[in-house]
Amino acid sequence: MTVVFAGGGTGGHLYPAIAIADALRERRASISFIGTADRLDATIVPKAGYELHAIASHSLPRSPSLAFVRAIGSNLKGTLQSLRLLAAQRPDLVIATGGYVCFPVALAARIARMLRLSTAPLVLLEPNAEPGLTTRLLRPIVDEVWGWGTTGIPVRSTLRPLPSRDAAIARLGLDPSLRTLVAMGGSQGARSINDALVGLVERDAVPRGWQILALTGSDDYERVAAALPNARPYLDDMGDVYAAADLILARAGASTLAELAALGKPAILVPYPHAAQAHQAANAAHFEAAGAAVILRDRDLQAGGLPTLLARTVEARRLQALVAGAACLGGGDPLSAILARIDVLLSRKTRR
Repeated sequence: MTVVFAGGGTGGHLYPAIAIADALRERRASISFIGTADRLDATIVPKAGYELHAIASHSLPRSPSLAFVRAIGSNLKGTLQSLRLLAAQRPDLVIATGGYVCFPVALAARIARMLRLSTAPLVLLEPNAEPGLTTRLLRPIVDEVWGWGTTGIPVRSTLRPLPSRDAAIARLGLDPSLRTLVAMGGSQGARSINDALVGLVERDAVPRGWQILALTGSDDYERVAAALPNARPYLDDMGDVYAAADLILARAGASTLAELAALGKPAILVPYPHAAQAHQAANAAHFEAAGAAVILRDRDLQAGGLPTLLARTVEARRLQALVAGAACLGGGDPLSAILARIDVLLSRKTRR
């Protein structure tokens, strides 16, 4: 079986794809990725052990302009490149996992089907709670859409099962007698979260009985580490981090929330205010409605709102309620559900 994945730009698009790819590789599938050469794809995909084919692609501006014309040209070029790649690889299945790079690949896969050059099913995994522009454009031409309301979002195999809390605390150099707030802003860090953490320490407002483990991003590490003893620029293996965490402070990106749901971790979510189509706000609202998180707007974070909210959140009853809500989100096994759908799609393909 040969499977081609398309998608990238952010961890939210890449990590679910890698989780599926790892499971298919155990079935001896041949796996490759089509993505971009200048974003996270170029580092995350090869590090996971997969070949990356880079194509031209560009996000579409929301209004007609010269940039819109250039974006159309880039995506047309990417479609032609994708047609050549798909003809060479002859995939049995094409899985798109979001990001604008999906558009030319999915269009090429559909064109190949129309020309009877391929019979590969085309599916789209939408990792956000509300469908993004790419998903809305591609929905009419794909065979299935997977996501929160259907299969769920798979997470990296390295996170399941988690190590023991004691072992994780020891490896991270944390105090086992304290509860741990893990603060993270994604692979690039989040300046407003880092600023709020520094302010929390400077005001001596860390709740009694708690410690902070901050994943700062490489650019902000030295500044934050000067104020917080337990700071790291980034950790590829997040198993120990999640095992140690009693509460998470994070952005509301798709891969982060998939991991929080799978692992049943409560959170304070600070949606990135400039995310396309406000998808992080929609993601956070989904978790808040489930009782698994509280939301702190970025402007309120910058205005000094973290100490008061954090103090309320770590109160025993409130935290216990969030833990219970988070545990309810973790039901089911998204990866098993997706593998079952793949089996169905491929069985239909063989009967054609």
